[in-house]
Parts: sequence; structure tokens; C-alpha cells
Amino acid sequence: MKVLWAPWRMEYILSDQGKGECIFCPGENRSEDQSRLILHVDNLSMVMMNRFPYINGHLLVAPVRHVKGLELLSREETLDLLTAVSKSIEILKKAMSPEGFNVGLNLGKVAGAGVEEHIHFHIVPRWNGDNNYMTVFGEVRVIPEHIVETYHKLLPHYKKLNVGDGGEE
Repeated sequence: MKVLWAPWRMEYILSDQGKGECIFCPGENRSEDQSRLILHVDNLSMVMMNRFPYINGHLLVAPVRHVKGLELLSREETLDLLTAVSKSIEILKKAMSPEGFNVGLNLGKVAGAGVEEHIHFHIVPRWNGDNNYMTVFGEVRVIPEHIVETYHKLLPHYKKLNVGDGGEE
């Protein structure tokens, strides 16, 4: 039997998931952003870290409005969402120097959507060699940096988005 020690999952297992709250609905209160791993919220879109990442810097970008599909977004929301994806890639390049990215949107449970009622993009930075022997032979992914450390590495870049006119850097 293979055992993977993952004590950070206990917080998720014991969390009050029955509240019916959506993880992608940021709400008005910004005081819990760090504990929720939210990096940026503006009027139309938000960026947060994936609590159970494929690799360091795995981000989730979602519209602020709770919608199930792309076709339900206004043109303004669509543009803002894709701009947030693009800016997030720029930030990851500056902060973490990845060599590439996987960017995707899973629509529907059968397509792999973990939270199908609120659309969100995944941005997964990639490095040559990030699939090492542990992944190939042990079927275990190694995340080399603590998620809170990655959060603090990315946050200053997102704070710059709040400065200036229209949220631009």
C-alpha cells in the first residue's frame, strides 16, 4: 500500500463545507483573503491559489459573478476574465520564472470540473523536469514550496494591480 502524508488536507476535510458557500464567490469581506488564498479581486474577476495544486503557483481565475458557463458572461466580464488570466501568467513569469503553462477551463463534471456551478480557469506553471521520478514511478507529485510561501511570493504582484487607473499596473 502506498501512503502519502498530507496533513494540510485535514483542514479541508474538517472544514464547514456544508455552508453551501461557493469557494469562488469572494464576497465583500476582504479580511479572509489570505486564509482563502485569494490574491486579487476586482469588480468582475478574481484570482486565487488552488489549495490542492498540481504544482507551485497553480492559480484559479474566476468571474466574481456566480455563473456556470462562458455563454452566461457579458462581453465585459469575458474580457475582464481573460485579461485576469493574461495578467496572472505575466505575474507568474515575473515571480516564478516558469518555462511554460497549462491553461484550461473544465466545463461540466464529465470534463473534470470540481466546482461546476462557478466557472474558473486553471493556470498551471510548468518547468522542464517538473515531472520527476516520484511522479513517474511513485505516482506521487512533489510540490517543493509551501503554499503559504508561494502566496506571499505572488501577493505583492497582485497588490500592484489595485494601484493606478482602472486597476492597471
